[in-house]
Order: sequence, then structure tokens, then C-alpha cells
Amino acid sequence: MLAAGMSRRMGTPKQLLRLGGKTILERTLENVRASNVSQIVLVLGHEAESVEKEISTDGIEVVRNPEYEQGMGTSLRMGLAALGADAKAALIVLADQPFVRAETLNQLIACHQKQKPQIVIPAFNGFRGNPVLLDRSVFAELQGLTGDVGCRAIFGNHTENIHKLAVDDIGILLDIDSQEEYQKLEKWYVARHSAPKNQAIPPHESREGIPADRAELVIAGRDDMAQALAKFGRILNFTVTVVDPLLPLLEMPEADRILHVLDFSLLRTAREQYVVVASRGLFDEEAIEHALQANAAYIALLANKKRADEVMRSLKLKSYPAEKLAGIHAPAGLEIGAESPEEIALSIMAEIVSIRRRKAQ
Repeated sequence: MLAAGMSRRMGTPKQLLRLGGKTILERTLENVRASNVSQIVLVLGHEAESVEKEISTDGIEVVRNPEYEQGMGTSLRMGLAALGADAKAALIVLADQPFVRAETLNQLIACHQKQKPQIVIPAFNGFRGNPVLLDRSVFAELQGLTGDVGCRAIFGNHTENIHKLAVDDIGILLDIDSQEEYQKLEKWYVARHSAPKNQAIPPHESREGIPADRAELVIAGRDDMAQALAKFGRILNFTVTVVDPLLPLLEMPEADRILHVLDFSLLRTAREQYVVVASRGLFDEEAIEHALQANAAYIALLANKKRADEVMRSLKLKSYPAEKLAGIHAPAGLEIGAESPEEIALSIMAEIVSIRRRKAQ
């Protein structure tokens, strides 16, 4: 369990924030203790003494990472080094995910025991989450990680040995990186007296009166660039659909609809569909696959070259036709020297307009 971070965005150690009278870290530990794991290693760093005083250390091994300021990679290395020699795999649990159920951890363990993949990733409604399970065969590779990178850094080297396991647990998507997220989850917890229930989120939300004949701009992601792109789409008279597992329609006024399940077949078939994948690694491959299957007129991936190469390599292994893959725009957008989210959104929208006009000729 990784609990060494500095919580810069929170401004206070998020491990010590409280839900229902207990710290977030203690609630996460409770779920892990209730699972079938045989050893628990807790990696502390920032405010380690304060954190350790607030939790019960019964049945766990506490490791302190003196290099925590260098990022998650150092904590991951220390945690793996503390595992027993008989450990066949490791669940990498994040301290700020108190809603992941013990039975979900058991499902990941059972999947590894039965199918023997090197990496098991849980998915809810098609969206990948945490924790991930790593086979011992990849431990040595993880020991070489440096800086603020997690185990996702090695996924591109093991695309054939990754198993995505569908789970009925929205908790794998819920973490706490900001005061706003904490306040939302606190209200959710108090209202329900337990972990959030899956049925609280509908498959999709739509505004009324969406014209049927408009081209559709599908944006997979919700960051600043995605919001800027949605604004451009609205100005240019596209139907704007945002793909995100948790984002309420009320919080994205520029969108006409929100798709909460990663399944493009739930979208009304548009005359023209333009897809921009900007999930920052969270569900890049999955979103592009759905766009390919929907025969979108335009597919773009917002990612650096290394990440884009990983995604393309993964898609090639799934035997998509070379001509289809050649049509994916990565990097996304026209080359205009864009730097800010708004400029990047402008470059992508300009590319879409250019392609639309060429097709109309």
C-alpha cells in the first residue's frame, strides 16, 4: 500500500482525512485486511510519524521511504523489496482509495491464480481503475523505475500479458486528489453510511432537444483541454459528447451529453463522428477501440510519442487493419506551436474542420 505522497494538491496529508470517524488510510487498510492477501506492506514517507500514530499497525509491516519526495517510483521499489520471497504477486493499493471492496481484491487474486497474467487491471463500466495486480515476474522491471512514475510505466512492455478484469465496484475509480473530491466523497459516504453504490450513476445523461442532423464531437476525458475542446465544439455547432465515468452533466455545461459507460454503441449514430481521446492514459486504448469499431470519421489521441507508440503497439496486437490504424492522428491537431490547453484544443478543432471540408469537396 502506497501512502508516502506529499498530497500537494490537497494541502494536507490526505491519508489523515476522515470518513465516518476514521482516517481514509485506516478505511483502506480495513478493506485490505478483510481480503485474501497474505502480507501487507505499508509504505510511508511524508508526515510518516503523524500518519503511523493515527492507524493500527497490527498485521502490517510499515516501511518508511526516505526518498518519497522523488516520487511514487521510489515507494513502489521499497514496497516490493519488503515482500516475502514466497510472494507470487503483489496488489499495488493506493492509500486514498477507501471504497475498493475486499471482494474486488479477492477477484483480482483469483484471476491471477487461475489465468496467470503478468498484470491484472480492474475495470468498471469499461473504465480501468486501481489497484492493479502484478506478477512476480515483473518485479525486477519495477525495481528500475525512477521519479514520479507508477507501475503503469511498464504496461507498454507487457501488452500481451495484461488481463482487464470487469468488476462491479465503482470504488476502483474513486480517489481523493483535491479538497473538492474529498468533500464530494465525504458527502457521499455520510449519506449512504457505506461505500458508494454503483447504481447512483446512469449509463449516460443527455440534454433535451439535441438536433439529430449535427456532426458529433466525442471527447474521452475531462481535463482542461477537454473542456476547452467542448467549448469550441459548441461554438462550431457540433453535438458534444464527453466520455467520463463520474462527471455529472451539470458540471460540463458545454456538453450535450455525458457517456458514463465506455461503450460507444450507446451513442446515437451520428452522420459524422469525430473522436478525440484525451484520457491521459486512463482509458486511451479502450476509447480508440470503440472509435474504430464505430467507424468514426476522425480519431485523435492526445499523448506524448512514447505513450502513443504504446497504444498503437497494443492495437496492432489486436489485429486491427493497418489502414485503420494509419488513420489515427497521434499527435492530435495541426502543428501551430500550441502549448496551453486552449491552444491545443484549437489545433485539434482546426484539424477536424480541415478534414470535414476536404470530405465535403
